[in-house]
Amino acid sequence: MSAERAEGPSPIESEVARIRATLERGEFAPALAAAEALHDKVPENRDVNYMRAVCLRYLQRIPEALAVLDTLQKTHPGFSRLFQERGHCYVVQRDAPRAIEAYQQAVNRNPALPASWSKLQTLYRMVGQPENAAIAAEHVAVTSKLPPEVLTATGLLADGDVGEAERIIRPYLLKHPTDVEAMRVLAKIALERDAVHDADVLLEAVLELAPDYRAARLDYARALMARHKYALALAQLEILLKVEPDNRTYRTVHATACVGLGDHERALELYRALLAQSPDRPELHLSVAHTLKTIGRRDEAIAAYRAAASARADYGDAYWSLANLKTYRFTDAELEAMRRHEAAPDTALADRYHLCFALGKALEDRGEYEASFRFYERGNALKRSEFPYSLDHVARSAEQMKTLCTREFFAARRGVGCLAPDPIFIVGLPRSGSTLLEQILASHSQVEGTMELAEIPSYTVDLEGANRDATNRRYPGVLAELPAAEFERYGARYLADTRTYRSGKPFFIDKMPNNFRHVGFIHLILPNARIIDARREPMACCFSNFKQLFASGQEFTYSIEDIARYYRTYVELMAHWDAVLPGRVLRVQHESVVEDLEGNVRRLLDYCGLEFEPACLEFHKTERSVRTASSEQVRQPIFKEGLDQWRHYEPWLGPLRDALGDLAGS
Repeated sequence: MSAERAEGPSPIESEVARIRATLERGEFAPALAAAEALHDKVPENRDVNYMRAVCLRYLQRIPEALAVLDTLQKTHPGFSRLFQERGHCYVVQRDAPRAIEAYQQAVNRNPALPASWSKLQTLYRMVGQPENAAIAAEHVAVTSKLPPEVLTATGLLADGDVGEAERIIRPYLLKHPTDVEAMRVLAKIALERDAVHDADVLLEAVLELAPDYRAARLDYARALMARHKYALALAQLEILLKVEPDNRTYRTVHATACVGLGDHERALELYRALLAQSPDRPELHLSVAHTLKTIGRRDEAIAAYRAAASARADYGDAYWSLANLKTYRFTDAELEAMRRHEAAPDTALADRYHLCFALGKALEDRGEYEASFRFYERGNALKRSEFPYSLDHVARSAEQMKTLCTREFFAARRGVGCLAPDPIFIVGLPRSGSTLLEQILASHSQVEGTMELAEIPSYTVDLEGANRDATNRRYPGVLAELPAAEFERYGARYLADTRTYRSGKPFFIDKMPNNFRHVGFIHLILPNARIIDARREPMACCFSNFKQLFASGQEFTYSIEDIARYYRTYVELMAHWDAVLPGRVLRVQHESVVEDLEGNVRRLLDYCGLEFEPACLEFHKTERSVRTASSEQVRQPIFKEGLDQWRHYEPWLGPLRDALGDLAGS
């Protein structure tokens, strides 16, 4: 989800463009003076610092240029052109080994850098590496054959300039509609924008035109995985692995697809095979650990997380993953290491905010609540700085739902949809006790626990169609236009698409929390499905989200104001569903479950039409994979101490209470 962008360039962007034009005319001293002046206003601007370095190189001030690039790397570590520029600086200094290393780093991040490939070709020949020189020459030849628009857009996309890349590639593709390279670039842009349906369609078309295009097939597999079509993704990966069985990228993505499909034992086998060949790869240790955690092998997971941290000392994700077990307690030495790496100036942004969240949890466990809050606060601010985000479209969609989905609207569509009773939807906010409800129900002999399934959100994206306008979305209004047969088709499609997660039990759980926004759609396509609203006390729920660093999505959780606004939107929309579909949704209050487990278990089972089974009261003994942040907590009996943990932070939560308003006391 992205914030809406105002029309036209900002004053800063206009000034950057003016400086760039001055630099391109070869007027390096004036360009540098203008860049330095702008740097005083926006010291972390990527393009300003890059142009400063370029100007300094042309002015033969190489040490200063390298210092600017070092600073730029701290704020934009993935920017390929900074490494290319560093290579240019080392060439001026006649330092071939360091120039080669810099150019390699550049092309590893962005293969569409012909200047880097050309320099590598020359440098490899100079140092007597003819094989590497030949590989670089092949890349020079490939990039020289690409149309300038495709090459430029590819480079921009690799450096995160998605809007600029799209502005260049769309007009080109209109003139050359069968250019598979351009189609692939546009598909990757669609993936960046979470328009996975568009990417899916584009890449399928690419493979029809060029079935041997392996890079596009890999992109297609990844697009299918983004749509949670793991079985189809595995089929694409098997095609690739038949051709290149030892390709590490294919093997890694294959293992990830197995995780998505729920085949964790197979994924573990694949990850460990990769790790055996590259024991120093921290991300492989992390993948092994995540898989072990999911299947409940806690001690082995801890050892693997520690191995990841040993493989790279400032690997923030390894420390956060230990903290995210919720039951792990850091040693004094680990706490000191986390503090040291978080404070180090060369720690990358992602590692820094992972470390902040881990430190927040570690200090919380030690009762140092103010210091803990400051790390949570800092981690959220750093994470929030990574992406633009606005809740406007969520609020707008909720209002449209309330306007469209009236009692009369549903009455006019009575009897539509697929009548199968199989699904049990658990909706609400993350960190609201939904994993506990899932574990209770999955302990019943007739119920399958799956995961947070993406099918319903995916269908709503399909209903949006192509070229979605953030300010004028087709969904939910399009529901009024659908014929009755379409509701039944979507319901049947949902059952077919989710069958891969099931093992044959009559009922199964879909625990995607954000489905609260789509209760009306769910009711229309699956009128006999059960829908459970997992509700938690507002202050506790909102602060628990603020403390949580999510693997992906849930962008609303990194700001107190956004969390409160999202919670209010949720409560208001659920009240609407109660009014227009009375009795359709069962609300289960987390605090009530903790206080009266058996009473609430019986109430849940009655609502689902299931006989009482004692195993549901001993849910913590049920062995199954659990993929959410509460995975370790639901493997323990309920404890009441967690209900009011947020009160330790009450002195610093005034802004949250104010933003929640009248809800804060409910």
